[in-house]
Amino acid sequence: MFKNHPKGLMAASLANMGERFGFYTMMAILVLFLQAKFGLNGKDAGLIYSVFYFSIYILAFVGGIIADKIRNYKGVIMAGLFIMAAGYVMIAIPTPTPVKNQTLMLVVTCIGLFTIALGNGLFKGNLQALVGQMYDNPTYDKMRDSGFSLFYMFINVGAIFAPFTAIGVRNWWLGKAGFGYSADLPALCHQQLEGGLTGEAAIKFQTLMTEAGAQTTNMSEFAADYLNVFTTGFHYAFIAAIGAMAISLTIYLINKNKFPNVQKIAKDKEDSKDSPSTVKMDVKEIKQRMYALLAVFGVVIFFWFSFHQNGLTLTMFARDYTDLSAIKVNLGFTVIQGAEIFQSINPIFIVILTPIIMAIFGWLRSKGKEPSTPRKIAIGMFIAASAYVVMAIGSMDLPLFSTIDPAAGGVPLDQAFKVTPMLLIGTYFILTVAELFISPLGISFVSKVAPPHLQGIMQGGWLGATAIGNQLLFIGAILYESVPLWLTWSVFVSVCVLSMFTMIFMLKWLERVAK
Repeated sequence: MFKNHPKGLMAASLANMGERFGFYTMMAILVLFLQAKFGLNGKDAGLIYSVFYFSIYILAFVGGIIADKIRNYKGVIMAGLFIMAAGYVMIAIPTPTPVKNQTLMLVVTCIGLFTIALGNGLFKGNLQALVGQMYDNPTYDKMRDSGFSLFYMFINVGAIFAPFTAIGVRNWWLGKAGFGYSADLPALCHQQLEGGLTGEAAIKFQTLMTEAGAQTTNMSEFAADYLNVFTTGFHYAFIAAIGAMAISLTIYLINKNKFPNVQKIAKDKEDSKDSPSTVKMDVKEIKQRMYALLAVFGVVIFFWFSFHQNGLTLTMFARDYTDLSAIKVNLGFTVIQGAEIFQSINPIFIVILTPIIMAIFGWLRSKGKEPSTPRKIAIGMFIAASAYVVMAIGSMDLPLFSTIDPAAGGVPLDQAFKVTPMLLIGTYFILTVAELFISPLGISFVSKVAPPHLQGIMQGGWLGATAIGNQLLFIGAILYESVPLWLTWSVFVSVCVLSMFTMIFMLKWLERVAK
């Protein structure tokens, strides 16, 4: 698989795989943790989620500037790993729920999230830049796209197991306390503690109490106990992320010498700058390359705005409208069941589909018919739009969220009225294909087009575009709680289609610049 690729690619992929396992363990449960821990509604939890996701990627831009300035990518990456681990420690320490001083604890949690985002900003883009520098060697240049696809696949090997770990740890801790898992109970528990449940909602709560193994008939006492155990399980799941960071750091340190020495390369180029074989880039070419990159960044903002709903509105949809009993696995010591499990579907499909799509592109390359990277991105935007068409059609007959929201006096749907998990699985399959046409190839495009002295900052620019898309995520949460579901998904269809046509309009120019 790694034949004809630089030796450092596998080491970089494995180091990133460990870090991504920890990261996606956290991301699989973050929104649900915020709602269960602090009783936040979807809009407020979505705002924190989107600001955090924005911070991760915009700080990668800052990390790129730092690494380009000091030309020490390896040192900046290592610092990022240590800082991320510190952030995970801050949110992993269990604290009582219900939270007495909610403002203080929410601030502490947000500081922990910012610390993680800062470390990630130093790590993520600069590791990608190092991978790109491996392919600056003419021997490997033609393998650049496939190299980044392999790198991207290994990211998702770690991401496959992260949601299962998060669910397993949380549900194991529930089982230790004699409780069973229920996706609907945390919201009902908060509502009971805040003002008391009445009518249909109270009857539903009492039924779920019994099913979850309540040892008391006092609704408020059970609500407090269940929330405390439920969220403590989440805290323990965050500890798994710390272990993954330690593994990633170990792999990175052992293989550090296999990565390009950017300072030495820069010095060698400086020493040979007057050599006839040295390729010089004039100001006009640099500007054209920068304009092309900025144009692509502008387009992919809307892909990430749509795609990263997988951790927000699509996860909320899994909790509120999807029959989770259909995907329950009993391991004896714990039960794997929960809305978070859908977070593993995307990385599973990435690992399965990456070799297939690479083979297709390789076959087309051998025939001289492989689409250019900008053309692949345009195709990816169309595929992403198709995924949300599926969601819109599948959500046509579902009730407004306000009618099933306990905070609005609603009653959660019974399992019999929820949709099959196949709706989300099919959507994730289509989104994964779109992602493989856009994300790894976009990173490859940046590494190819960016001027050599701006590799780090331009990889940061790609992640900065992702940051802007992530900052818009909260709009999805607002729509989810305010308008019919089919209309929410239709918004994502529209922005993906608009981005596709924009990319097509710029296609010839981008292909010319990328030559």
